Amino acid sequence: MTEYTPPKVWTWDSASGGRFASINRPIAGATHDHELPVGKHPLQLYSLATPNGVKVTVLLEELLAAGHTGAEYDAWIIDISEGAQFGSGFVEINPNSKIPALMDRSGDTPQRVFESASIMMHLAEKFDAFIPKAPADRTEMYSWLFWQMGSAPYLGGGFGHFYAYAPEKWEYPINRFAMEAKRQLDVMDRHLADNEWFAGEYSIADMAIWAWYGQLVLGRLYSAAEFLDVASYKNVLRWAETIDARPAVTRGRMVNRAFGDDLSMQLHERHDASDFETKTQDKIAKE
Repeated sequence: MTEYTPPKVWTWDSASGGRFASINRPIAGATHDHELPVGKHPLQLYSLATPNGVKVTVLLEELLAAGHTGAEYDAWIIDISEGAQFGSGFVEINPNSKIPALMDRSGDTPQRVFESASIMMHLAEKFDAFIPKAPADRTEMYSWLFWQMGSAPYLGGGFGHFYAYAPEKWEYPINRFAMEAKRQLDVMDRHLADNEWFAGEYSIADMAIWAWYGQLVLGRLYSAAEFLDVASYKNVLRWAETIDARPAVTRGRMVNRAFGDDLSMQLHERHDASDFETKTQDKIAKE
């Protein structure tokens, strides 16, 4: 790697390189006018099936499976590769221009909710579900939820970027972030050695952590399972496979998914429970 000498003042004069380089920029705000669609349900989700998006759709499907009919929702796809997150309508909901974003229209005044953990907390508290009732477990759950929010950027923006998306493979950053990713997996593995779930019972903390680390050890992120020797984290694998077997989790993975070879797992938009049977991309391709 050629040694880099930083200038006195950094300026944005070239693309950063690698996948998603065309949409990265050092400024915020909308780049174009675009009004977001609004469906029939009070909950309007604008997202994509990245790990952060999957967190929320898994929770919504789990709420519906648990009988919370008020959790019916419309899910609209936001194509971040095309810069849809910089449209004026999306920026009004999330000034940070990151998916997922939610508009809750169930009250007198529509409420915007952005940041995945904030959306999960909003929904779990709204329906009084998937948050432990015992005070100690509740506090533990929030600790693990925010552990995920603080840790995953090292996995995604650190390891995932340099291992899978950077224009060239560089040893130093890959080693640096692989070490951190494995340290995080070890943190999880040690905790799950003595616990079935992260906080007493299945909760939004498990859903949030699973979307990143569960999918990682199941071989769905960055094609890095062998490189990171995920098979050695047996407690994490047990936990990940248990969650993966839940039907609501499978449905949550499908919503707003527009990539991958399995067209039966791609439901670009979700407006009704029947869409899982009739509107996945394999069904649409046959029409």
